[in-house]
Parts: sequence; C-alpha cells; structure tokens
Amino acid sequence: MQFTTLGKTDLRVSRLCLGCMTFGDPVRGKHAWTLPEASSRPLIKQALDLGINFFDTANSYSDGSSEEIVGRALKDFAPRDQVVLATKVYFPMSNLAGGLSRANILQSIDDSLSRLGTDYVDLLQIHRWDYNTPLEETLEALHDVVQSGKARYIGASSMYAWQFARALYTADLHGWTRFVSMQDQYNLIQREEEREMHPLCQAEGIAVLPWSPLARGRLTRPWGETTAREASDLVSKALYDNTADADARIAERVSAIADSRGVSRAQVALAWILNKPAVTAPIVGASRAEQLDDLIAALDVTLDTQEIAELETAYAPHYPVGFE
Repeated sequence: MQFTTLGKTDLRVSRLCLGCMTFGDPVRGKHAWTLPEASSRPLIKQALDLGINFFDTANSYSDGSSEEIVGRALKDFAPRDQVVLATKVYFPMSNLAGGLSRANILQSIDDSLSRLGTDYVDLLQIHRWDYNTPLEETLEALHDVVQSGKARYIGASSMYAWQFARALYTADLHGWTRFVSMQDQYNLIQREEEREMHPLCQAEGIAVLPWSPLARGRLTRPWGETTAREASDLVSKALYDNTADADARIAERVSAIADSRGVSRAQVALAWILNKPAVTAPIVGASRAEQLDDLIAALDVTLDTQEIAELETAYAPHYPVGFE
C-alpha cells in the first residue's frame, strides 16, 4: 500500500480510501443493493489486510446502518488510532430534517459517534452546500465540533469552487476551523473539477478525495452493459446518462489500453486518476473480494504520456452535476 498525508493535516492515509456506501441494511435507506453486515465485515477486514486505513461513510447511508456496520467492524479488526475514519452530515435522516444548521450538525455528530462506537471521527464532512442556512452558522458549529474533540478535522464535498473559496475565507476571517479536504466527483468522463476546484485546492493545500473515480462502474465493463445496481441507481442515471455518447469513446480507449497491458479496465481508469497531482486518495467501493484485489493492483500501474493523451483527448465538456 502507498500512503500520503491528508492535505496539511497530520493524518497519514492510504492512497485508496474505502467508500462505505456499499455497506448497509438493504431494508433501511434508499438502496436495495447494499450489503448486510454479514457480507460487509469480510470486505472491511480484507481492506485492512491490504493496507487500506482510510474509511469514508456518511450518516445518511442506509439511514445510519452503514456507520453501525463500519464502526463495529473497525472496532473488532483494528486499533482506533490505526484507522482514519470519515463521515458526513447534510442529508435528511429518519430522526433529522437535514441541512447544516447548528442544531442539525451538533445532533448529527453525536448520533454518528454513537453509531460508529467511537469518541471522535478523524474527518467530518459536509455532504452538500446548504442554501438555506447562513454559512457563518454552519462554520461556527463545525468549529465547535472540532474544539469539543468530536472531530479532528472538517472537510467538504460537491460544491462550486466559488462556494468553497467563500467558505475558506469566511473561516479565516473569523478564526474558525478551516476545511482540509474536498470530496468531489472526478473521473475520466467527468473532469470539470480540473477547471477551478482542483487548482483552488492545490493552491490552498486542500486534499482532494474524488468520489465515483470509476464513474459508478461504467469504466470497468463493456459500455452499455448494465448491472443490477445500475438498473436501480437513479443517481447514476442523473450523473451520466446525458453524455453517454461522448463518454463511450473514452470507455473504448480505457478498454483498448487495458487489453494491450493485460490489466483490467478498473486498473487503467484508477491509475489515470492516481496520476493527477491534485488527487490525494480516490474513494473506491467494492462489493466482492476480487474487486478489492483489482483496485489495489492499480497502484502498480503507471500510464505513459501517450496513454494518458489517448484517454484525455476524447473528453467533451460536461455540465457539472452532483451538487444538489
């Protein structure tokens, strides 16, 4: 496993972060494809054995059951100080209205810590931008969470670069805790973050943690092939269906390079994103043991200049989505 630091923090994280949206009670929440606890625990143990120490979940994943499953597994499989644990706040829960009000943030962190079975998280992230709560209220509440010791650092996710810049300078203006990370959608078929967000993060020393680095699996299989998850995943359709024709050309090039190298499509797509200087640790998901092994192998794949050019020149501008 390769390791790096999370932005300007003292957190040492694996170059791959395990996204834990896959783990959750299928009956709770919105996703019937999530794995129950008995199926989730072996994958979490495997990730730890492979050297992954960075785990990303959210309070809203399967209405809290993802946090419960991940928390119990990590408690059983690894000392707390050897893992970097991240969660999020924003989306509604069965017992919370959602948003980034002071009341919601303070209640949410207490609930998350209880479900995770820990006294603190290493990274508390705002899942989206809240247009209905004053930014100052949100930032002061997050600062108080850090001051209380319930979160070591705070991060953000999926917003416009102007919003993130405003949040950073507002925190500086008031002497509040600054965001240390940005979790954004970034992959070979959605590269809009290269225009403003990634240069901003590099200039400010902010860690970039891309979600959906394999485009919800679309870069890992023949174009047009559908899985059971994709068939029921409305988010995936909203993110990518409108640009399917342009994206297909990129997927074909991923396949050609994978075939010529004798590696998987996933390894090629992930090797490309790991090559980007702004990227700290892509957030990867897995529902089977062989998928985790395949993703880890991407760390040993180095694309040459010509291959990178072949992958990138087919790109067509996309409308930025996923901020809602």
